[in-house]
Amino acid sequence: MTTVLTRAERRGASFAGAMAAVVRRLPWGLSRLIPASLLGFVLINGFTFGVDLALLTALRSWARLPLWLAITLAYAAAFGLSYVLNRTLNFRSHGEVGSQVAKYVGVIVVNYLVWILGVGAGLGALGVEYHLSRVIAGACEGVYMYCALRWFVFRSRSS
Repeated sequence: MTTVLTRAERRGASFAGAMAAVVRRLPWGLSRLIPASLLGFVLINGFTFGVDLALLTALRSWARLPLWLAITLAYAAAFGLSYVLNRTLNFRSHGEVGSQVAKYVGVIVVNYLVWILGVGAGLGALGVEYHLSRVIAGACEGVYMYCALRWFVFRSRSS
């Protein structure tokens, strides 16, 4: 019996295969320590973080929005994109969208309050330049988000 894959499933399989191929070539035994999904997460979220910073710059510098509002709008757009890309390409989840979105929203609310506003805007309020404060907050949120996505939001039944 032949299984017919959708275009999204083919893209996800290609992405996963590419990530696995790169991880297999890592030096110093790192291939045994780093899962392909971590590399995929880093690439996807590196891209969406760039989207976040570009939107933040446009909203803050050109639209002259207050920092908290510019951070919020840029963050919402970037994490919507991150959810779609991680679900389809990286974790290739077939779980129920409704429950995953509900979990994702909870993870995002905690992430937003603790890392984005708490650390990002907090450092800005202390005088750290807003791009630098966002990068520092982004490093913290990266660790949190990978763990939350892998083991909570997109958790497979076998894990």
